[in-house]
Amino acid sequence: MIEKPALSFPVIVMHVPAKGFVTTLKADKRELQTLAENHGLEEASKFEAELHISQWKKNGIRIRGTIIADYVQQCIVSLEPIPAHMNEKIDTILVPENSRLAKVQYNDSGEIVLNADGPDIPEVFEGDSVDIGEIAEEFFELALDPYPRKAGLDDSLVNVTYGGETDESEKPVSPFAKLADLKRKN
Repeated sequence: MIEKPALSFPVIVMHVPAKGFVTTLKADKRELQTLAENHGLEEASKFEAELHISQWKKNGIRIRGTIIADYVQQCIVSLEPIPAHMNEKIDTILVPENSRLAKVQYNDSGEIVLNADGPDIPEVFEGDSVDIGEIAEEFFELALDPYPRKAGLDDSLVNVTYGGETDESEKPVSPFAKLADLKRKN
C-alpha cells in the first residue's frame, strides 16, 4: 500500500452498473509531483489511466485498462536521468474481505493450490468502496524498472568500492571466510 496515493478516485462497489463504466484518470501537476515523490522518480510528466470498471460475480468488481505514463528515473550506474515511457495493462479483480472467492485453497496435504497459468486470486477490499486511483498507482509502481540503467553503458564503469577505497584491506571479511577460520580452530 502506498502511504499517501497521488491519485484518488473512490468507487462505491454497489453503484457499479451491470455493464460497467469507463473512466479516464489524468494526473494534474500536483498529482504528478506526488507520484514522482512516491516512487523515487526525478520527474513524472504524464500519467493517464483509462479503466473499465465492471461488476464481477455478486459483490466484486473487475478493473481492466491501460496506464500511459512518461517519467524520468535516475540511472543506477551513472546517476544520469533516463526518460521512460510506460504503456501498462491492468486487469484485476477485487472482492469484499469476507468473500469466499478470496480464500486460499489447500489440497489434502495442506499445500496451497495455485495454477501458474491461471488467473490470480482476487484481491480483497474493505468497506463498500475501492480507490481505483490508488490501484492504478500500484500497477504503475509494479511496472517501474527497479534498476534503471542507461542504454549503452560500458560494464567497466561499474567499480565496487568499500569504505570509499579500492584497497583490498578495506574489503569486509566474507562470512564464509569466518566460518572456515572457525572450522580450522576446532
